[in-house]
Amino acid sequence: MRLHTTTATSLSTLAVLALAGCTTSSTPADDPVSSASVPAQQEGNHSPVPEPLSSAVLSKRLLNEIDLGEGYTRKPQQPRPQDDVVVSGCPALEELGSDAAVGDSLDFPRKAKVSFTYTGDSDSEVTEELYSDTAAKLSRGVSRIFNAMISCPRYQVFVGSTSVDIGTEQMAAPPLGDEQWSQLLTYSVGQQRSVVQQTAIRIANVLVIVSGSLGAVDAHLAKAVDKVQRTR
Repeated sequence: MRLHTTTATSLSTLAVLALAGCTTSSTPADDPVSSASVPAQQEGNHSPVPEPLSSAVLSKRLLNEIDLGEGYTRKPQQPRPQDDVVVSGCPALEELGSDAAVGDSLDFPRKAKVSFTYTGDSDSEVTEELYSDTAAKLSRGVSRIFNAMISCPRYQVFVGSTSVDIGTEQMAAPPLGDEQWSQLLTYSVGQQRSVVQQTAIRIANVLVIVSGSLGAVDAHLAKAVDKVQRTR
């Protein structure tokens, strides 16, 4: 499966950015929501369907340095290299097909993103992504990719001539929002190793994804969810 590095960051190669400098994307599918997500909405709930939020509104709901606390600095947006990414050893990811591989699973038109570094500790980087669409589309897109990834405990990603070994492990997500997904990703390039936690929370028509070290995600996930819920 070849992923073209031209649009949004994909779940499947998020932490490869730190090791190989790559950005990718994938496409939502109409698959039913699988058991990896935990729906909180009940049948028979006929509340009005909220309209997706604009990117401008989402950007106001992102965490900032004040929210994170002393020592965090906003990280400039990194340029997007044009190297292709080839995934090997994960049939579930390959089964997404070429359309999914080069499309926009998380490249919903309404989105916002921010990354931070922590003074004196490069391992405490934290990234937040916000997306808005219908609840069904958000749920399907995230469920499909998370499920594909956790179905492969080990696989490889080739970024140009660089081989990245990836390990995935499903984690229990905190009971926030309407649906939750979480996984632990281990990336190895030669002697370099990076461990990243990635947790996604859907709140109605907004998806919150917080990625980073275990401590950083645990410390700031609830803040991110709370800010999405209360900011207008």
